[in-house]
Amino acid sequence: MKYLKTYLMLLFGMLLFGSATPLSKLVTKDFPVFIAGGFRVLLAFIVLLPFVTLSNIKKYKGRDIWLLAGISLVGVVGFTVLMLYGMKYISGVTGSVIMSATPALTAVFSIVFFKDDFSWKKGAAISLAIAGVLVMQFGEHQNTQKGNELLGILLVVAAICCEAGYTLMGKALTKNFPPEDIAAFSALIGFIGFLPFMIWQIKEISFHTISFKSWFYLAIYGAGTMGLGSVLWYKGVKQVEGSTAATFMGVMPISALVLSYFLLNEPFRWIHLAGFALVFSGVIIIITIHRKMKMNVGNDRQ
Repeated sequence: MKYLKTYLMLLFGMLLFGSATPLSKLVTKDFPVFIAGGFRVLLAFIVLLPFVTLSNIKKYKGRDIWLLAGISLVGVVGFTVLMLYGMKYISGVTGSVIMSATPALTAVFSIVFFKDDFSWKKGAAISLAIAGVLVMQFGEHQNTQKGNELLGILLVVAAICCEAGYTLMGKALTKNFPPEDIAAFSALIGFIGFLPFMIWQIKEISFHTISFKSWFYLAIYGAGTMGLGSVLWYKGVKQVEGSTAATFMGVMPISALVLSYFLLNEPFRWIHLAGFALVFSGVIIIITIHRKMKMNVGNDRQ
């Protein structure tokens, strides 16, 4: 099959991205949030380094510098910190469902900040995403205190707001720069941003007491989900239409949901499927909108 290798890169890239949700819950069991976040972006940068030329950072001028700084502080540091803190209070399944609402939230941001056209399909996608999260919130019965659970949900929602900002600022920046460069440079700047807080939290950790399994989870969380995941995804995206790439984005929430059962040993409940089905239906609508836009652009060029 002509594009088999490309499709596999897209598939495994999204599988790795999806694994970040349950892994973010696992790493905070032994690592303070800023230590875990700092190591995550540092490992990601090390993995991305062979695919970029560091001297290219000098090419960023004016508005591009501000966009790169925004991506680093909002999309890398902000997302990581909010996600790690949020996942302390909610289950991996709940986090997975909330994360799957990212495409719908990105559509909201595009409408509000970039004056994109609003349509009934976009409205339906956004409504389905909100409904799915609400179903999970009112249908879950956990041992955690409701106040803590609500705080966790709000933090993860704030994290996907950062993710939406990362996507939209990245979209503007990729017009002039390769996405691999943006991912690597934002990770490097993100690590510099984490550094003072890592030093502040260093007294809270006893490295000799941390198990090999915890170090392994942290390595996958950084080098795998953000590092290798970015490499596979960007190399695949270069070779396909945007609509094809958007379809593979649907793999991420499925990966997050399934891995939450396996990695966190969380019990299956039918309410999970109900909430996930609502949110994923919104994802499908967003994908169809994206596909139609690409087809219209192609027809206009003919």
